[in-house]
Amino acid sequence: MPSPTRIPDVLVIGGGAAALAAAIDAAAAGASVRLLDAAPPALLGGNTRHSRNFRCSHDAPTPWTPDAYPPAQFRADVLRATGGGADPVLLEALVQQSRALPDWLLAQGVALQRPAQGPLPYSRRTAFFLGGGMAAVRALADRALALGVDMVPGCAAHALVLRGRRMTAVVTDQGSMSAGACVLACGGAHADPAWLARHWGAAARGFVNRGTPHVRGELLQWLLAQGAAAAGDPAGLYLVAVDARSPAHDGGIVTRIRGMPLGVVVDRQGRRRHDEGADTASTRYSRWGQRLAAYPEQTGWLVLDDPGLRAAPAALYPPLRAPDIASLAVLCGIDPAGLEATFTAYNAAVRAPAQSDAAAGWRTACLDPPKSAYARPILEPPFAAYPMRPGVTFAHHGIAVDACTRVRWTDGTVLENAFAAGMLMAANLIPQGYVSGLAVSISLVFGRIAGRAAVQAAGRPAAPLPEPDQGHFERAEPDPAGPVT
Repeated sequence: MPSPTRIPDVLVIGGGAAALAAAIDAAAAGASVRLLDAAPPALLGGNTRHSRNFRCSHDAPTPWTPDAYPPAQFRADVLRATGGGADPVLLEALVQQSRALPDWLLAQGVALQRPAQGPLPYSRRTAFFLGGGMAAVRALADRALALGVDMVPGCAAHALVLRGRRMTAVVTDQGSMSAGACVLACGGAHADPAWLARHWGAAARGFVNRGTPHVRGELLQWLLAQGAAAAGDPAGLYLVAVDARSPAHDGGIVTRIRGMPLGVVVDRQGRRRHDEGADTASTRYSRWGQRLAAYPEQTGWLVLDDPGLRAAPAALYPPLRAPDIASLAVLCGIDPAGLEATFTAYNAAVRAPAQSDAAAGWRTACLDPPKSAYARPILEPPFAAYPMRPGVTFAHHGIAVDACTRVRWTDGTVLENAFAAGMLMAANLIPQGYVSGLAVSISLVFGRIAGRAAVQAAGRPAAPLPEPDQGHFERAEPDPAGPVT
């Protein structure tokens, strides 16, 4: 437990990318920093542990990203995904400051993966962590410790002690802790079943939390009750289709189910509800997550035949298998007559593409709902099924902030020395929708902004922080495969 006589300049609440970035930049600026994380040491890193990439703009190819991704395209991608709902000032800061993230991460000891080092999906929009999010978290934590950050695991924060519009202390599991300023980077409330039930009712019982169980929203709910301004929609969740056998918490990215276009998706009665061929891009994960939330018991099954299963992306759990559709239905707990009727109607409706229109692909005719692409017959045994449920990634809800990430109040004022970063304030940028790698970039960019602002708010003369120029990669490990061309 930290000494009660030592009052840090900056108190950081959280343990993910935003908290670690804030702590590192505040400590590098000369401040004394204490970081409190609700999770035990083994779970340091929040949802960042399950990440694999981050989004960054760049004007030319880099060793980590092929081709260019100009700021204008980054900006347009976010605006399109959010329906234009992103705060324009914060979005501009995100787009511009994302340019420095690769070099900043390398300077902290985080390794990035070159496309030539192993199998990676092509992405000019995102760079990938070598070793994944766990390796990145460990490197950032080591850097924070090397800079003298006092890290306190297993210590949740519940409230702030305010004097007017200044924070004087934070109420925690280990008592009240004073500080010159604080950075709140402890995420939203989506891991709290009671909070989910308030906004989703009985359906919330069928949700799986893909990330850390320690994002329970104590500070978020306290701030809102005291008069902090909210951002986003508390009922807005970014849901992804995951295997229904996933753990209740912390299953991460590997629990996703991705083969919907190659089979049919049915409910417990064996009925299809949506066009499985309509979504072939990465958006299918989130679209199916939202759809499954409306299924009875929030459960559906992806059913495939043998060719479909062989073509489907790899999954963490093995599928349920049976020699025929009726046996598979019994194994899964699906109504056998309903599933048999669905397959009879589906296979009868399948139409092969005409030679002159091969690009249109296989589709169905006179079937409701249709299957508009990849509608090959599902006939070859053995048959297989993956049970699916909605997996919660984050909530499109949090605290409103100003351009300096100070917590905004409903009366138009701000907390002078309390800043929010990461998913606690991400709804200012993503009140709906999502694009790959955005959460980590928001966390890193605004964690750094908040950490530096907290140093100033604490009255600590800040040492200048060098910003590496994009394209400066001297800290990278040499690549035996040679440069990317």
